[in-house]
Amino acid sequence: MAASLRCIIRSGKSAVSAVGRREFHRSVPAAVQVTVRDALTQAMDEELERDDRVFLLGEEVAQYDGAYKVSRGLWKKYGDKRIIDTPISEMGFTGIAVGAAMAGLRPICEFMTFNFSMQAIDQVINSAAKTNYMSAGRQSVPIVFRGPNGASAGVAAQHSQCFAAWYAHCPGLKVVSPWNSEDARGLLKASIRDDNPVVFLENELMYGVPFEMSEEMLSKDFTVPIGKAKVERPGTSVTVVSHSRYVGHCLDAAAVLAKEGIECEVINLRTIRPLDVETLETSVMKTNNLVTVEGGWPQFGVGAEICARIMEGPAFNYLDAPVTRVTGVDIPMPYAKILEDHSVPQIKDIIFSIKKTLNV
Repeated sequence: MAASLRCIIRSGKSAVSAVGRREFHRSVPAAVQVTVRDALTQAMDEELERDDRVFLLGEEVAQYDGAYKVSRGLWKKYGDKRIIDTPISEMGFTGIAVGAAMAGLRPICEFMTFNFSMQAIDQVINSAAKTNYMSAGRQSVPIVFRGPNGASAGVAAQHSQCFAAWYAHCPGLKVVSPWNSEDARGLLKASIRDDNPVVFLENELMYGVPFEMSEEMLSKDFTVPIGKAKVERPGTSVTVVSHSRYVGHCLDAAAVLAKEGIECEVINLRTIRPLDVETLETSVMKTNNLVTVEGGWPQFGVGAEICARIMEGPAFNYLDAPVTRVTGVDIPMPYAKILEDHSVPQIKDIIFSIKKTLNV
C-alpha cells in the first residue's frame, strides 16, 4: 500500500514537472459577431470620446437615436452640445456643419438618406469640396457626410438612388463605400480623423447584418486606410470588382461558380475616390478578365470609370475579353417589388455576366 502511494506521488510529481516544462498553446481569441449598425455606432462613440472637436448632427440623431438607430445611446452619453437634432432642412444644417469644420471642429453630418443630400449639394460641393483648393491649402474642411445610400426595399424612385458616381466625380471629396462591419468601423474612424471632406455611403439593407470581427478590429486604434481596396476572395479565372452591398452578392456568385471550376477574385473597393487602380490592375494582369458590379445606373458610373482606367493603363493588354459591367437598370426605381428586383443586380445576373465574359 505504501509502495503504491509512493508510486502515485512520484508519477504526480513527474506530471507536474512535465507541465511546468511544456508551454501552453494559446488559442486565437474567438471572433465576435457585430452588425454593421453597431460597428458604426462604436466608431462614432470612440471618436467622440477621443476628440472633443467631434460632434454629430442631423435629423432625429439625438433623442430618437437616429432614424436607423445608428446613433443609439450617443445623446444620453454626450448630451445636446455634441449630438444635435436639426430641423428638416438639409441645406441649413449642412451649411452649419461645413462652417463648423472651417472653424476647427470635426462634424459628422448625417443625411437620413443620401437622396436628401441633393437639398444640400451646393454646401457639399461648392463649400466643402472646393475650399481647400481655393484657399491654396490654408483652409481645411474636416467633415464626414454619412447616411444610407442606394436601393433599399419598397421606397421607390426618390429614396433608392446610388450617389457613389455623383460624388466621386468631384475633386476635393473622398468617397467611401463600406460593405461589412470591418469596413464600416475602420473606414468611419479613418474618415472622422481625415482633414478632408469625406462622403461616407452606407447601405440601409446592411445595417442589421452581422459579421465576425477579431479582437484587433475591435481595438480603439483600428482604422482601415482610405483609398485601399481589399481582395475578399483570391482567384485566377476572373476579377470581379464591387462596393457596398454587392460585394456580398459577388462572393455568393463566386461560391456557386467555384463548383464549376471558375475561380473568381472578388475585390471590395471600399473607397470610390481615390480609386485603388493599382490593386485592380494587379488582379486583372493575373486573371485576364474583369467584371464590375454596382447598384447604380450604368451611364458614367463607377464601373464605367474602372473600365476607362483599365483601358488607359498597362492592364489593358492582359485582357482576354472585353470588360463586362453589371449595374442597376437605367430607369428610376419602380415601387412594385417584382419590378424593383429586376432593376438591381441579382446573384444570377453576376453569374451570367461572368460566364459570358469567360465564354463558357
